[in-house]
Amino acid sequence: MTSLYEQMYQSLKADITDGKFQVGDRIPSETSLAEQFQVSRITSKKALEKLMNEGLVYRQRGRGTFVSEMKQPTQDVVKSRFLQPTFGLIMTSLDASFGNELVSSLIEKTKNNASVIVRVSSGSPENESKIIEELLDIGVHGISIVPAHSEHYSQEILKLVVNQFPLVLLDRSIKGIGVNSVSTNNQAAAQEGVHYLMKLGHEHIAVLMPSNYKTTSIEDRINGIVHAYAENNLMVNRDLWFSNIQSTLPQPASTRSEDVQRIKQHLQDHPDITAIFALEYNIAILSKKAIAELNLRVPEDIAIMCFDSTPFNDMEYNFTHIKQNETELGKQTILRLIEMYNGNNEIRKEYVPATLVKGSTT
Repeated sequence: MTSLYEQMYQSLKADITDGKFQVGDRIPSETSLAEQFQVSRITSKKALEKLMNEGLVYRQRGRGTFVSEMKQPTQDVVKSRFLQPTFGLIMTSLDASFGNELVSSLIEKTKNNASVIVRVSSGSPENESKIIEELLDIGVHGISIVPAHSEHYSQEILKLVVNQFPLVLLDRSIKGIGVNSVSTNNQAAAQEGVHYLMKLGHEHIAVLMPSNYKTTSIEDRINGIVHAYAENNLMVNRDLWFSNIQSTLPQPASTRSEDVQRIKQHLQDHPDITAIFALEYNIAILSKKAIAELNLRVPEDIAIMCFDSTPFNDMEYNFTHIKQNETELGKQTILRLIEMYNGNNEIRKEYVPATLVKGSTT
């Protein structure tokens, strides 16, 4: 079955070759075409982009799309007439523990063959939807997104999927829906972390996670922890787990001091805990403060391990942590976007290995 954008492209191409639209004529806007053909704007955008890639039309920023003088240019001529592709990258946040290195890698990888526009959603689904619309208005050729923390993905993301717009999800996936994604192998990484703690003699491990733990990356980490216990013939005691950390969310729902008090109370309620596995770096920071306020020591009384960390230096506490390969995550993301831009729409889920880095907290 021919896709909607292909049908639309064929119709517009026939209008151009049959002379309905003459050289220099302005083609109706994406919005007008979407209404005329009763399709989404993403579909009309893809149809116009295919016409541009063939050299049949060209776009002038702020004016619109016009019929080209050269109606059947060779592929080499087409490539020479158009600028390099531009991709959008939407992050929930950027910080030294995770995000900065990934963005730097992605920009470095595109330095000679593409451009990247970086936006931050602050974890707000509303901001995310607005940014997607803005990037589409600018005319980006593909988008990579670390989706806002939410149990349900925004309608704008689902529209991109349905309309086969070049899209790569970073650090997330959508269950049951075919969409390209690039993420850390969170399950294997969490398994390795728990195995390491158990080798040190820890069985009563408190798993601390943000209150929005129903994301695929956190769920994969939880699955890895459960698998590690099973491989060691031990039962998971979920009473030791704590999932009400709210100050580390992109849009905090409580103060850091409130979360420290919650962690202190949890440790007091479960004095058998000998180790904490924080599923985010900032939770490890809160845990260390809570332990200190209880007049306990790290790692002698309670060990701490976490996902991600700031770069090791002599001025900060160096946590034992699972280090995600941000350089490779950025590289794989941009390579997949470029492949999709060049017509390869195969759906793939890429998993990048992580590394256990031993610090002074275990």
